[in-house]
Amino acid sequence: MSISDREPSRVPRRRDARESHDRLISAAQREFTARGVNASLERIARDAEVSIGTLYRHFPTRLDLLMAALRPQLGQFLEGATSAMEIDDPWNGFVYYLENLFRVQAGDRGFNDFLSRRFPGNAETERIHDLMCQQIDDVLTRAQDAGAARPDITLADIVNLIWSNGRMIDATNTTAPNAWRRHLYLMLDAYRAERAHPIPEPPMTEEQLYDAMVHLSEAS
Repeated sequence: MSISDREPSRVPRRRDARESHDRLISAAQREFTARGVNASLERIARDAEVSIGTLYRHFPTRLDLLMAALRPQLGQFLEGATSAMEIDDPWNGFVYYLENLFRVQAGDRGFNDFLSRRFPGNAETERIHDLMCQQIDDVLTRAQDAGAARPDITLADIVNLIWSNGRMIDATNTTAPNAWRRHLYLMLDAYRAERAHPIPEPPMTEEQLYDAMVHLSEAS
């Protein structure tokens, strides 16, 4: 049998695989958005009209599926971070960065969970988290160097804000879905350099912050 004889049967199989792949991503986006990173994979497979075995053939781990589902949100967030650094006023860039971050966070529970946690052992999630942390540090340091943001804010303080905002989103998303913006702007006033007062507790170290984010992942 020649290669051309086999090709017609291969093409439908490839098309079926692509369609299954696309349906899985669409179902995963709906479930992760609504239920977070611990959404049922069985339900995702059922909604995509495939077997759980097919799901695992396309996405061997939950994190593989999560990263595929989050790709649009991650792209939106990372583009927003680039835009923040292009704003002339460093304080306005810092505000833009945080508002863009929390807007994406508010619209997707899976993204909210991903922001809040670390998944050690997975190179792709570690790379994305490291990039996010670097971006936070860049926009924050720029505002601090300009004398606009108080100099004692650290990455850990911003992650603390992400955690608290995540809980607020969970509590208010059906009753007051924009409540997070009020909380953010109240905190931004606290971050201004002219509002700085001594803080009796030092910030978490990078090691403490990482361990806390891993703990959230393990405890879920």
